[in-house]
Order: sequence, then structure tokens, then C-alpha cells
Amino acid sequence: MTVNTPSDHASGLTLHASPLDAFFTPTGVAVIGASANPNKLSYGILRNLTSFGYRGAVYPVNPGRDKILGLPCYPTITAVPDPLDLAVIVVPAPVCPAALHECGVRGVKAAIVISGGFREVGPAGLALEEELLEIARAHGMRLIGPNCVGTLDAYSGLDTTFIRTMPEPGDIAFISQSGAICGGILEWTAGKGVGFSRFATLGNSADVTETDLIEALADDPRTKVIVAYLEAIKDGPRFIEVASRVTPHKPILVIKAGTTEAGTRAVSSHTGSLAGAMAAYNAAFKQSGVLRVDDVEELFNFALALAYGPLPRGHRVAIVTNAGGPASLAADALEEAGLTMPPPSEATRDFLAAHTCSEAQLGNPIDMLGGADAADYEMAIGALLADPAFDAVLPILVPQALVSPAAVAEAIGRASSAVPDKPVVTCFMGDEAVREPMIALHRHRIALYQFPKQAARALGVMWRYAEGKEGKEGKEGEGERRFTEMASGKRRPLVGLPSDRTHLGEAEARPVLAAYDIDQPAAGLARTAAEAGQIAEKIGFPVALKIVSPDIFHKSEMGGITLKLGSVDQVHAAFEEMLARVQKRQPEARIEGVLVTQMAPPGHELIVGMRRDPQFGPLLMFGLGGIYVELLKDVAFRVAPFSRAETLAMIGETHAGKLLGGLRGQPPADIDAVAEVIERVARLALDHPQVQEIDINPLIAYETGQGVLAVDVRMVVNPPENAADA
Repeated sequence: MTVNTPSDHASGLTLHASPLDAFFTPTGVAVIGASANPNKLSYGILRNLTSFGYRGAVYPVNPGRDKILGLPCYPTITAVPDPLDLAVIVVPAPVCPAALHECGVRGVKAAIVISGGFREVGPAGLALEEELLEIARAHGMRLIGPNCVGTLDAYSGLDTTFIRTMPEPGDIAFISQSGAICGGILEWTAGKGVGFSRFATLGNSADVTETDLIEALADDPRTKVIVAYLEAIKDGPRFIEVASRVTPHKPILVIKAGTTEAGTRAVSSHTGSLAGAMAAYNAAFKQSGVLRVDDVEELFNFALALAYGPLPRGHRVAIVTNAGGPASLAADALEEAGLTMPPPSEATRDFLAAHTCSEAQLGNPIDMLGGADAADYEMAIGALLADPAFDAVLPILVPQALVSPAAVAEAIGRASSAVPDKPVVTCFMGDEAVREPMIALHRHRIALYQFPKQAARALGVMWRYAEGKEGKEGKEGEGERRFTEMASGKRRPLVGLPSDRTHLGEAEARPVLAAYDIDQPAAGLARTAAEAGQIAEKIGFPVALKIVSPDIFHKSEMGGITLKLGSVDQVHAAFEEMLARVQKRQPEARIEGVLVTQMAPPGHELIVGMRRDPQFGPLLMFGLGGIYVELLKDVAFRVAPFSRAETLAMIGETHAGKLLGGLRGQPPADIDAVAEVIERVARLALDHPQVQEIDINPLIAYETGQGVLAVDVRMVVNPPENAADA
């Protein structure tokens, strides 16, 4: 990629705005364990530090050598002169703690441990890694690694990696938790014209994490887009908080490895079974504005389009092409990406008709046929960009023998420059023939793709980011304040929980919901048939009976539920029959009684649940409830805490939310009451870390103003002796 390098590139290195800048723009770097053997990693690191224009001091540290690559060698880090900001440690793992300690004594404030042999190899390696972290903290150092590939800065010329490829300067910063893929990515992106600002591998992330680097890159003026390859997130709540601050100003794109359900723990609630390995990550990305992509090619395709910009102000796209087939493919992909293709205005159509051949098709796509040349493209793109009917233009060129692709690229660049507030994303189909046009288009800050779907999807991501950014900026309001007020209220106790069980049925969990003002049908616990009849008369008919047993979590499967009982006699008979039926099916079950509950009137059956995720904390679920919840899987997720706007967005993502809004003349349901329950369950989970799962199913919603009823609830809690708030 060809870029205009800032004027300070040749003048030296920048002052550090934060400790993490020393990993990219240090005034001096020491390589501890430097080797003169070209087959050693440390030799490759030293070679890179002296090969790409880095203007700071470079100090090999090796007591057995006088010089390496013409540079004076030092016996220890304490003998290295100033200036010195950064140490790169490439010695065997057992020696690393001593080397890092010497760095701290020397006053070095940033260190990269390239060496492996730490937590990835087992308990002994983990102990070494923890020792590194203790040393770094004791000396006020920041540490990247261990077990990483290093960092580079394409503007300062710093390259602490042993990868042979140095990228061109660009707008994209790349963070990777895997070093193994980095060399391949740099090679691949170099051939695609993708440039980088900064590049960092984290390895085991003992100290500096992906979130730390995202926060630092937010203030880097040369970074316009942050992309990351992540395998795990160390501190989920902090990631959401930082990413939410960054994404309104700078896009973050993530490819997340490890997306399958393999290895997720067995759970007994609907919420637990539906909240799989990626549910929390997807929810966290969505509510913090992070764009998740599926593969490396898309990661950088999308990043390039976002880096070049500008963002579209709407979803209306014009295609201009010299070939109908690729335009049809692009049109399909645009629709899949949520974009539209309106016809041009009458004035634009008349203008195009006057300046193209009579056979040209002037709807949308605008197909100028195979003979279209550079002048035709410049004319048509200029007219389409000027047309208020469009927010973006997608030119497609299939190279022809009589048309110069490079000339067409320059023409597109000129047309785009004349209307700089609308994005142009291009597709030139081919390989060798499009390399020169790619350079030209990148000089004009226009992304080029080789296939129509790639270009269309890139425009779709640009619109998705623009739309999300606008929505994020408008989320503050009365609804958000209401949830904040509830969130800051007095912490309510968990009442009446048994001390000997982790799985709680409705009878034990009902008081917890009541403490958080979640409405439930009237109910009472009966231990005899006569007592059940008395409770039924008190709360009013019809009633339901539900078995209460610490050994029965799914009551219906054991015949432990009887509905629509309309008299005392029916209650007496149903009580005795239920006990006999349950004892026959599960004779070892301990029966504590029968819960007599008022039958809830019919309404919309929903589910509200919570599962505590190990990375992100309380993960809230909402969707269509009842007996079909796991079959239909109509659910949406958010990580608590979140705003009322996020609550409503969560509801709106599901078919259940559309039903609540009223379909085919049906009256709308009480969506505010549903949102209140979601938020109160979130507050409960935030207040009480011992609560691992909550499952309200069904939550029945009634018409607007008539509220909701939590008809059944289950909970999973940690034993009190292990609970943080026991």
C-alpha cells in the first residue's frame, strides 16, 4: 500500500504518551540473549531491528561476544548505556526471571519475553510466569509475553519480531494472541496492499492484555482501525468497558478462535444449555460495538474499507459495471448485507442516457457494457455520487483487451475525490491485471477487491459500523437512567436459601424473585392434601400443583405438575395421585411437599434467564419460552450491566419481541414490564456472585399496562462456603 508518510517519520522517535508506547517507539532497545548464529531467533530479531529504518539505539546483550551484526555487545543489561526503554528477552525460560529482574534494576520500563516454556507447558511453567509478573510489578515495568513473537511499528521502523516481512505503513493496528499465524498474515496482507500502523503479539498475556493494547491504540493518531485475533479475553467486564469507549471513534474488528461448543460444562437449566461457548462473547461484542468476523480474509478486507472510509450515511448503493454477471452477484451480496439498490433519480438517468451507449442498462446496476472505458467510469461514478438517491457506489470492472484497468482506477480515484463524503468500494476481477490498479486505488484511499461479494460485504460492514455508531451515541436517555438508579440501589438479600443444595426449584427460588419485586402467581407450600385444599381456597381457583423435591429438577418429566384444578375435591385427589405417581417413577426422591399456585391467565410465554460466564460475568438471556424454548432457540443475550436501550434492543432481536409488539391486529404486550424483569434479574446476579444460573420459564406477558407473571423459576447457586457473599 502506498501512503503519504507523516513528516516526522524521518526526524526520529516520539515521546511516550503511555508506558505501552515504549513497545512501539522506544528510544533504545536491548536484546538479551542476542546471538550471532543466523539460525537463532534472537539473531532474526537483531537483524530486523537494524533492517527497517529504526533510528533508536540497538544493544545486543551477550557476555560471550564482542560484536553482533557490527553492533557492540554488552555483558549484561546493567552495562547498557542510555537511551534504553525496551528490553527483548530471548533466553531459556528458567533464566528469564533473573534477566527481567536485572532489567528492573537497570530502570527499563518495558520488556518483551519472546521465550516459551511457561504456563503453556504446565504447573512448573506457570510458576515461572507468575514470578515474571511479580518482578515486573515490583519494578513498575510493563511486560508483553511470555511465549510471544514481539511487536513492530511500521512508522518508527521498530521490529522486535523474527518475522522476515515488514509491512508498509498504514492505518490498521493488529493485535494477536497467537504468534504462529502472524508471519503468514504479514506475508498475505503484503500481497494484498494492506498496511499496518502497529502490530503486537501477546503470547500468554501475563501482564499486558488485549484490552490494554486496545485502550492504548485508541489514542494512536496513525491507527484508524484496530483488528484482533483473540482466543480468550482475560477480563471480560473491562474489555466491554474499554471497547465501548473506543468503538464510537475507532472500529474494532475481531476474529474469535474457539467458537465450538466442545468443552462447555453440563447444565440443567434452559439458559445454561442455550448459553454456549460463544454466546457471552457475541453479546459482549455486540453491546460494545465490536465487529466480529469469521475469517482472516474478511478481517483485513473489512478493516481496509473502514480505514479508508468515509462511512456511508445510509444503506443505498449504486453499482456501475461493464459486466452483468458480476453485478448480479454483487446485488445479491448487498441485499444479504442489509443494503438496498434504489434506481437513480430521473435527472441522473437522463444524464447517463445522454453519455452512454444506447444499449446500456440504466436502472441499478448501471451496466455500461463491455466497451466502457475510463472516461465512462469517471462520468458515471461522478453522476451517481452526486445523486441524493445514493449513499455509496460500487464500481465493478472485468478487464477487457481494449480498456486499461490502471486508467479506470485513476478515473475512479478522480471521481471519488470530487465527492469525498461518500464511500467508493471497488471490484476489479482478476489477478495480474489488477495489481497496478490496486496501487492506484490505494493511493486514492479506495479499497479494491477481486470478487463482487467481497466488495459488497465490505460496504455492508461499513454501514453496520456507521449504524451501530449512531445508535450507540444516542442510547443515553430516561430508560438508561432508570436502570442506573435500580443498579445503584440497596443490595437485597438472598432469603430462605437452603444451605445443603446448589439446585433450587420454584419453592426455594420464589422468595428470591420476590425480594427483587418480580411478580409471581400467589402460592403456598402444602405437606398434606388437606393443607393443599386450604391454600387453594385462600388464593382462589383455578390452581396448579407442583411437586417440591430436591431430587427432581424437571417436574413435568416425573409427572410432578397438575394444572387447572377448580375445586377443593380436585385438589385433594390430584395431591394424592401426584405423590403416588412421583414415588412410583422416582422412589428414591425426597418429597418436601407440593406447591399450590394460582393458575396464571394465558398470555405470551417468554423465558428470562441468567448464566454466569467465567470471562464476562452475568449473561442474560431473553426469548420465546414455554415447552419449545430449546427447540426454537429464539433467544438473545446481553452481559450485565446494560442500559434500558440495550434491554429493548435485546427484546427486539427475537421473534418473541416482534410478537410482543403486536402482530396481525393483536394488542401489544407490556414490553416495559418485560424489560423490568430482565433488568431486575441482572441486578440480582450482579448483587450475588454465588448465583450461577436463573431460569424463569415461562414468564407470561400480558397487554400493555397489565404487567407480567413469573410462573416458574429455577436457580443454581454455589454452596455458601464457596460463595463470595455467603
